Amino acid sequence: MPVDPERRRAARHAQPAVSPERQPRRKPPITVTRITDAALEVVATQGYDALTMRSVAAVLDTGPASLYAHVVNKADIDELIIGRLCSQLVLPEPDPATWRAQILDVCAQIRDQYLRYPGVSRAALAMVATNLDVLRVNEGMLAILLAGGIEPQTAAWAIDALALYVSAYALESSLVAQRQSHQGDEWVVGRDELVSRFAALPADRFPQIRRYAAELTSGTGHERFDFTLGTIVDNLTRRRPAAEAAVGSK
Repeated sequence: MPVDPERRRAARHAQPAVSPERQPRRKPPITVTRITDAALEVVATQGYDALTMRSVAAVLDTGPASLYAHVVNKADIDELIIGRLCSQLVLPEPDPATWRAQILDVCAQIRDQYLRYPGVSRAALAMVATNLDVLRVNEGMLAILLAGGIEPQTAAWAIDALALYVSAYALESSLVAQRQSHQGDEWVVGRDELVSRFAALPADRFPQIRRYAAELTSGTGHERFDFTLGTIVDNLTRRRPAAEAAVGSK
């Protein structure tokens, strides 16, 4: 015998409603975006060394196995986080008149993104660029150098050299900061102490280091960063194309 719809509706309405406090909370679904967010949170708060599938899963309040439906492995997460940082960069319209300042600004932006996440540049050092956001930056840097009249082969290798130095600089900065956070670490010394140690070296074996101790220890990290990148960029226009160099060597 079919149930009267009116009775069915009445019975449903008669059931006690579950209060909002007692309703089970549904976890938001795991997505690539949330995995990337969680990975960056781990790096920002604990450093890159702490980044594992398990630590990312812990931030998401799930198990590592649930991540594999969205990412392949830890290397995949590395690519995602570097891609995310690259997506934050502002790339200028290449200008032949200001190409030098433009390329240096892009490098400084990359540096600053890496410094926000201690040790994250290690992921960039070990990565072959296939992520579209990373390739967008490479495309932009290449366009800037070509607009400045840099020969294509030189421009291609310059991008690699610049990226390598920026990553190494950021990694060194994170390692220094990590050591400085450990009070009493004898490997961390100030400039005055370093000058004193250099001055105490045997004069017959280290005359130049003793004499130029002040110069060797001068400058902030960012000043040295600007010097190195400026030196690289200023020499790009002085390089002869590879074909001309080969002819000249014969």
